[in-house]
Amino acid sequence: MLLRLFRNLMPKEERFIEYFTAHADRMVAAADALAALMDAPPGEHEAHVARLGAIESEADDYARKTVVALHRAFITPFDRSDIHTLINAMDDAVDLMEEVPEHASLYRVDSFTPRMRELAAEIQKASRLLAEVMPLLNNVSRNAQRIGDLCHEVGKVESAADRLLRTALTELIAEQPDAITFLGRREVYQLLENCTDRCDDVAEVIEGIMLDHV
Repeated sequence: MLLRLFRNLMPKEERFIEYFTAHADRMVAAADALAALMDAPPGEHEAHVARLGAIESEADDYARKTVVALHRAFITPFDRSDIHTLINAMDDAVDLMEEVPEHASLYRVDSFTPRMRELAAEIQKASRLLAEVMPLLNNVSRNAQRIGDLCHEVGKVESAADRLLRTALTELIAEQPDAITFLGRREVYQLLENCTDRCDDVAEVIEGIMLDHV
């Protein structure tokens, strides 16, 4: 209680919230670029892959800025370890989105199934929910209910993606494709579902922060 009061009275480094928000916006941009790639004909994939790479670099820049701010700041809005964990979780999510087309190319997956596009849509949903959360971290106590609701929605998206993955794999096995096609599609399905896992990881970090400040 006394620690919470002390934090409320002391000046905060508000740029942390700006960096979190900008980083989450890059998550949304990466999710949108990934979905656009899956809707595009093979001849346009390279441009979308380049776009994903540029977004990932931008996300890395915000992660670095946050780390620098963390080392320079005397007062931080949350525990320093929580800030570090949060930026790493967001960075992992964007990195994994970029990996999807890399692995697809490795297995020569140049067309994406409806289930893959459904999973990409779930990544978009989760990313947008997280982007909505970040500005609310300016005042965790006042916004606790909304933050909790949004994080819960991210969890529901992750659960929906789990179900989609099981359905996609069941359908893939029933198709009995050749070994390379099977391995490639399975890898892409799993990576896409993993992206929603990484988004859920971000939500769990935020829920932990909220519990410490309410």
